[in-house]
Amino acid sequence: MLPEKERGVAETDPYTFSGNIQPPPANWRARVKYLGPSLIISGSIVGSGEIILTSSLGAAAGFILLWWVLMSCWIKSLVQAELARYTIVSGDTYLRALNRLPGKLWGPRGPVGWPIWLGLIAFVPGIMGVSGILGGAGQALSLLFPQIDSRWATAMVAVATMVILGSGGYKGLERIMLFLVLSFTVATLVCAIMMQFTQYQLTSADLVLGLSFEFPMEYLVLALAVYGYTGVNSGETSTYTYWCIEKGYPGFIGESEDHEAWLERARGWVKVLHMDVWVTLVILTCATLPFYILGAGVLHDLGETPNGLETISVLSNMFTQTLGPWALWVFGIGAFFILFSTTLAAVAGGGRFIPDYLIELGFLQRQNLEMRKKIIRGYTAGSCGGSAGLPHV
Repeated sequence: MLPEKERGVAETDPYTFSGNIQPPPANWRARVKYLGPSLIISGSIVGSGEIILTSSLGAAAGFILLWWVLMSCWIKSLVQAELARYTIVSGDTYLRALNRLPGKLWGPRGPVGWPIWLGLIAFVPGIMGVSGILGGAGQALSLLFPQIDSRWATAMVAVATMVILGSGGYKGLERIMLFLVLSFTVATLVCAIMMQFTQYQLTSADLVLGLSFEFPMEYLVLALAVYGYTGVNSGETSTYTYWCIEKGYPGFIGESEDHEAWLERARGWVKVLHMDVWVTLVILTCATLPFYILGAGVLHDLGETPNGLETISVLSNMFTQTLGPWALWVFGIGAFFILFSTTLAAVAGGGRFIPDYLIELGFLQRQNLEMRKKIIRGYTAGSCGGSAGLPHV
């Protein structure tokens, strides 16, 4: 934790420190009411990578790489916790922290840290990826309602995303993500549990094999892809810091001339943050692991691997083989909730970066919170409308 005099008090960001100073909750029961960023980031984490890649790895390798999937879920949360801890006690946003690193390059309004330029380059593919996420959600909707053309379904998802995110607010998004995250997590867990009552059940021998730490090299490429797409990746780690800000953690800690009082508040709210990170870890594990188990237990036994245009129909076998033909609806609803929650989280998270980039590049005043909100709303409308092919308004 940084002493107050080292935290750039003269450059206080009203976006970061907006809110009232509050004493931290004293126990875990009281901390629960202050959780929330974990729900939004979990909606972003669990997406096409879990549905397709994790299931494909299980279908190809069986249970032997169970340990690898667990590691990919757990290990990156350490970075998530430390970056968020720095943000809430320092008052720096993620990009502002990067701009403090040594090594400045030319900028349009003055020298800019090299990570800012590197981040902008990496941000472009992320924007382009919104199209794929929207399209996937649209296809999942078409699976449930075949009479709706996938293009119209994608447009409907885009409009729904713009409506939900139109206010640019945090609280409404948190409530919606709570419903979506709990729904798809319960759906996948139920199917994995029901598998235990079929011929595809997970045995103790499967667990021993899965935790043997063997790594067959023929699965290297697919395993690396799973590692990159499961758990908290770099984009979600950085986005998580913005949700912690909008939840109010830095504002609750605040600034004070009394360093001892600030230190006590900071330590208390960091405990809340750590609890929120643990919630993220539990949710993503419960939502990711069942896909691997279903892939290894059902698809591997059937000799089927998701590939090409047959991917969705093959993946649906994980559900229909464990619950029966009617479970196609369970798969469709779960897939839609997963991909729609990813769409919401991805678009909302991307909108938080744009004004911060403009601030660090010198085009926007840090104190202009109204313009920040307008930029977020504009990004939401532009990214959804453009990705779905909707006419520009």
